[in-house]
Amino acid sequence: MAVAIKVPALGESVTEATVAKWFKNVGDAVAADEALVELETDKVTVEVNAPSAGTLSEIAVDAGATVSVGALLGSVTEGAAPARAKAPAEAPKPAPAKPAPAAKAAPAPAKSAAMAKDPGPAARKLIAEKGVDAATIAGTGKDGRVTKGDILAVDARPAPAPAEPATPRETGPREERVKMSRLRKRIAERLKQAQNTAAMLTTFNEADMGAVMALRDRYKDQFEKKHGVKLGFMSFFVKACIVALKELPAVNAEIDGEDIVYKNHYDIGVAVGTPQGLVVPVVRDADRLGFAEIEKTIGELGKKARDGKLTLDDLTGGTFTISNGGIYGSLMSTPILNPPQSGILGMHKIQPRPIAVGDKIEVRPMMYLALSYDHRVIDGREAVTFLVRLKECIEDPQRLVLDM
Repeated sequence: MAVAIKVPALGESVTEATVAKWFKNVGDAVAADEALVELETDKVTVEVNAPSAGTLSEIAVDAGATVSVGALLGSVTEGAAPARAKAPAEAPKPAPAKPAPAAKAAPAPAKSAAMAKDPGPAARKLIAEKGVDAATIAGTGKDGRVTKGDILAVDARPAPAPAEPATPRETGPREERVKMSRLRKRIAERLKQAQNTAAMLTTFNEADMGAVMALRDRYKDQFEKKHGVKLGFMSFFVKACIVALKELPAVNAEIDGEDIVYKNHYDIGVAVGTPQGLVVPVVRDADRLGFAEIEKTIGELGKKARDGKLTLDDLTGGTFTISNGGIYGSLMSTPILNPPQSGILGMHKIQPRPIAVGDKIEVRPMMYLALSYDHRVIDGREAVTFLVRLKECIEDPQRLVLDM
């Protein structure tokens, strides 16, 4: 008996997916619940498992195709393998389109003498209100003057036709054209959305990492032995951010329509780089977690991200984000907001630098800190104060233990 393989529910607001790849060919034996096909949505990657043991008897949709929730992907026949049908195919690469011939520009109409006449007083007022260029309007008044009626007639002109989509350029012999994944497209959309909608600004500070590094070196072996996880820098920064967020609630808020929503919970997103792109899994209720619990949660989410096992619940609902470009060697950057959040902290490489300590110059392990924020919600004073509080907690980590 053939059992259908269908596209499962993909989560709230997600109705389509792309077939990324098939793990089996038609005619291959499969075990119950064995992963058969990988689907890629604009948020996560989902594996669809075999509904029962048997043989993959049909692949209805090849890799690269777009499918909707409930659509038929293929079928598994219980029992012996049937005759081989078609094998899965990779998504066909689109043939490079030939560039369309450039349209000849129409000659610009010569200005008539009538268009050069000064408009009347009523027309001048209307021109100022509408921001119309009087030189482009043919006047119908006496001696070719532009009248009020001529200005009003401008509004009746048909809107210009939308521009034709750009024709893809021809791919060169030493180039490769690859279709953008749904996840990459979604990342691009969200980053552009942040730039287009938020009044985004970045402020900077720096922190002396000496105290945290000394504390970590002193207790890291005991910490790992007791908790089974390494003590990293991220737990210190998560804790420090929560101290600052509690003092400055606007940084933990978001705009919803004409309202500002202040959040009294602290779900901290931690940006993770994967081969598929940047994702931001969320550490839930981070204010209720200890250092070990934060480190364990970040480690588990990072592994899920690299294995493509993150769920929609792992990625949604964050209130503030931390991005650590320092692990890649970044000395300074301006991180982009993760909508609809209003703030994101950028951590950077720890760099020994000469610093004035009292009346002396010392070489200290310093890190630049960057806070990008939505100026519609967060004032400059709040943004600067946030980084000052963060700096104080990192340079004097006992504050974190005492919740100060």
